[in-house]
Amino acid sequence: MSNSTCVACRHQIDAGAKLCPYCGADPRTGEKVDTQALLQQVFKAREVTASQSVLEFARQRQGAVIAIAAIVAVLLLGAILQWVNARNAREASNSAVPLAEVTDLSAQEQTQQLPMPQLSFQYEGKPQTLRTFVVEPGAVKPPEVVAAEQAALVAKQAAAAPPKAPPAPAPH
Repeated sequence: MSNSTCVACRHQIDAGAKLCPYCGADPRTGEKVDTQALLQQVFKAREVTASQSVLEFARQRQGAVIAIAAIVAVLLLGAILQWVNARNAREASNSAVPLAEVTDLSAQEQTQQLPMPQLSFQYEGKPQTLRTFVVEPGAVKPPEVVAAEQAALVAKQAAAAPPKAPPAPAPH
């Protein structure tokens, strides 16, 4: 900071000062300045409505306004959560069924179990190859299953057919 001397009172003041803080004169010319008139000219009072003053306050203190809005939002959400929890607890207690009523089967009549549906299994002598086939309408059997069924049918027919008599000798 550079210093200069006020022409009117000879005090050391800042070189950039427009007025001497000791005597109130212009430090370059020594001329006295009416500070009240200068303050009235620089700081004019203006008419401000309530909504404008609130908006101006919010603009000047944006961080505080945002923080207060966030706190209000959290408190509001907390109040809604408390209300929902209280409502759910009240409704659950009004319509609750004691667990003893749900699990007590002694007063109920016995019901018959439904029979298991018939399932066709192929075992082939090895427990690892146990398979269940569920045939749906329009399903196509795999080619190896079709070949196995045909071979079984041919073997069954051969076993069921009467043995053929040896051919009779032809007359000469």
